[in-house]
Amino acid sequence: MIDLTVQTVIARPPADVFAYVTDPGKLASWQTNTVSAVPEGPLPLSVGSRVREVHRAPGGKELESVVEVTEYEPDRAFAMQIVDGPLPLDSRITFDPDGGATRMRFNVHGRPGGALRLAQPLLRRVLKRQFAGYCDALKRILENDSA
Repeated sequence: MIDLTVQTVIARPPADVFAYVTDPGKLASWQTNTVSAVPEGPLPLSVGSRVREVHRAPGGKELESVVEVTEYEPDRAFAMQIVDGPLPLDSRITFDPDGGATRMRFNVHGRPGGALRLAQPLLRRVLKRQFAGYCDALKRILENDSA
């Protein structure tokens, strides 16, 4: 089982952070291995919305997945699950006010199957580093831009 949480404090209000995180058009700017993220329906996203994402895996191979929004509470929480793709993970992000900033918690969990199940300890470390990098990129963008 993979279960990890990364948190960061971003010097922007929760509404700004939530709006940026939930915009599929901005995903590639902070999730650096994302090639594209295309909503399969109208925006803004809501519970049940699906997004077709393409990510670049190590070695340059592109992997496609479809994610579905499972929770959408403006300025408070956003969750998605992979419904079609190589790595079955669920993610949930919470946005809590922290003075004039936002404390963002990014939780990822799932049960890889097949050969990936055997590689879980390594996969957990790689994913934790990857998601920490995503949070760092998001923090850098939102604090240095008028996003």
